[in-house]
Amino acid sequence: MRNVARILITGANGFVGSACVAEARRRGIEVTALYRRAPLAVWANDPGIRPLQADLSDPATSAALCNAMSGAQAVIHAAAHLGGDATSHAQDTLRGTQTLLDAMAGSGSRLVLVSSIAVYNTMQVAPGAALDETAPLENADHARDAYAAAKLRQEQMCRAAGLPLWILRPGAVWGPGRTWNALLGFWASKLHVQINSGGELPLTHVTHTAWALVEAATRAPQGTPVLNVLDDDRPTRARFLRAHKRMTGWPRLTLPVPYSLWIALVRLLKPLSANLPGLFREPIVRARLMPLTWPNTALRSTLGGEDTDTFEGMLTRSLGGNP
Repeated sequence: MRNVARILITGANGFVGSACVAEARRRGIEVTALYRRAPLAVWANDPGIRPLQADLSDPATSAALCNAMSGAQAVIHAAAHLGGDATSHAQDTLRGTQTLLDAMAGSGSRLVLVSSIAVYNTMQVAPGAALDETAPLENADHARDAYAAAKLRQEQMCRAAGLPLWILRPGAVWGPGRTWNALLGFWASKLHVQINSGGELPLTHVTHTAWALVEAATRAPQGTPVLNVLDDDRPTRARFLRAHKRMTGWPRLTLPVPYSLWIALVRLLKPLSANLPGLFREPIVRARLMPLTWPNTALRSTLGGEDTDTFEGMLTRSLGGNP
């Protein structure tokens, strides 16, 4: 299980990728850190990190990747487009994934795919439900947005490649420099409109996420395990905002709006939804704001582990710039 001397991490200079590099090195695992534009300065002082510049969207990099695979028992694939542009997803997420899969063919290495809970179809889930790995998925051809569609297709591509595969679906990844998220409501000038104070925020701290990804990389998958990656301590929106305001003084003004009232308004405005922002479209509202619970039972029963602190403790550390 644990005979892993080196792993390759794509998107290694990104938020999740760089945390994976740090976690792997903490365990004494050597890393080939694949990046597209700029290496991280901290890598220069660590002989256990081999930086490799490569653009996965360019199939010509396949030969360099094949060489980089030498000696790597596993790959954590964290490189992907994070926005909502379908063209960028086609190039950076999907073409990049295919380039990596081509390079891994015949290598014997296992793949840990960083997917997302965005693949779940919350239009088929009732408010208050517990959403786990058995929940219905979106249809890639009719997904609510380009990001969900790309993540679904990325999972399909990796399954079809026939490699030893883990599919990990992190929730909203947060941590130093990234404590706020789009699951809390929206801003109207200086007023924060908080939609729904019930249900759990599907948060996963970046250090907890990296632990799960590296832990999976050290283990041979049995079949194709699919795991939602979520913190043990998942706050409600109201608890999150109370803690954030207490520690930072922000947001100063908050207007709580019940989810039931907001979704009724969204349905009333449905004829105009094509010209309105995302939070006026029901599939987006349900995916981001519907009150749900997000158990991480499968994650813990498969990989073990636990949070390193409470939500408030992790928030204090993150606001202080500490992992």
